[in-house]
Amino acid sequence: MLLRGSGTAGLWGWLTLLLVACEARASEITFELPDNAKQCFYEEIVQGTKCTLEFQVITGGHYDVDCRLEGPDGAVLYKEMKKQYDSFTFTASRNGTYKFCFSNEFSTFTHKTVYFDFQVGEDPPLFPSENRATALTQMESACVSIHEALKSVIDYQTHFRLREAQGRSRAEDLNTRVAYWSIGEAIILLVVSIGQVFLLKSFFSDKRTTTTRVGS
Repeated sequence: MLLRGSGTAGLWGWLTLLLVACEARASEITFELPDNAKQCFYEEIVQGTKCTLEFQVITGGHYDVDCRLEGPDGAVLYKEMKKQYDSFTFTASRNGTYKFCFSNEFSTFTHKTVYFDFQVGEDPPLFPSENRATALTQMESACVSIHEALKSVIDYQTHFRLREAQGRSRAEDLNTRVAYWSIGEAIILLVVSIGQVFLLKSFFSDKRTTTTRVGS
């Protein structure tokens, strides 16, 4: 699998890309996308291969990003603007390098954290049917069922982790806003209290009047 990144996503995104790619050897990556930035990835795909691109914005702003997928000839296969999450499945029409990009160029000051999973092809069967004269045994069928169930569990765990990270980010952002709002209310209350003290003091202060006699 060939997966390369290009763009202006910064050093953090490159390090994350390299670590995940070296550790898992898969195209399931989480990276940071700065404001006014664009990050592209490239994948060599053989004609007739079924592929699925799934992405989700975890943190940042309104949790949206632009996504674009192009074929080897530059034809646009998928294009969405300001999407929070989406999934797109296609079959490669020709051999070559396919490019998909995530853009945060519409944002002026908000960083985004983006997760994507790019699956190329299908997993090979546990028990290939080639050179088999008999059907699967009961044990083999049970293994296949367990394998499919575990794949579903992994997918559910990934989605729940993403939702948990997104929820934590929203909660921290809300907590920050509440803290600033509380500080602002405290300052306003203090100013109003001082103003009321001076206002009441002016009501009860002695006002001395001077009388000037004018001689006839």
